[in-house]
Amino acid sequence: MIVHLMRTTDEVPAPASVDAILTDMEASFRELRCAATERMVRQGVSMTQIHILWLLGHHGDLPMSRLAELLDVSVSNATGLIDRMEERGLLERVRVPGDRRVVLVRPAPGGRQMLDEVDGLRRGQMRGVLAHLDAAAQERLHGAFADLRGAIESELGTNPDHHHFTAERPAR
Repeated sequence: MIVHLMRTTDEVPAPASVDAILTDMEASFRELRCAATERMVRQGVSMTQIHILWLLGHHGDLPMSRLAELLDVSVSNATGLIDRMEERGLLERVRVPGDRRVVLVRPAPGGRQMLDEVDGLRRGQMRGVLAHLDAAAQERLHGAFADLRGAIESELGTNPDHHHFTAERPAR
């Protein structure tokens, strides 16, 4: 006889389980992240520059002060980073039509291409990884990630600093 147990929303997994999940997730994603960005670094794009592109991809166009805040650096340091990225065609600065004093930073076509390239590499890697799992394991993983995505939306949904989580990167 098979008994299916349903977990209620107020049940909390044992801390040892949470710690084991976090350890496995962090190790797995760290490996994938390093492998996916290795090529970009070989092309002379630093991890900081990739991080800036990811922030802009997630948050959209940002004023320099907000970008500096997200990077936890001074505005002058952020300006230097943005200057170098702008010279490489990765970012561009645009003035807000209603208030020309406000300058926003956004990915330039080269930056969007770089993000697409990193995403393509990561997606290709994940296809290879998932090919090692049988169909039943893939279905379980799909369900687990759907649950995780819902939990992320619940956790981050009330924070105005976070955009709505979507399975795909927001349109640019």
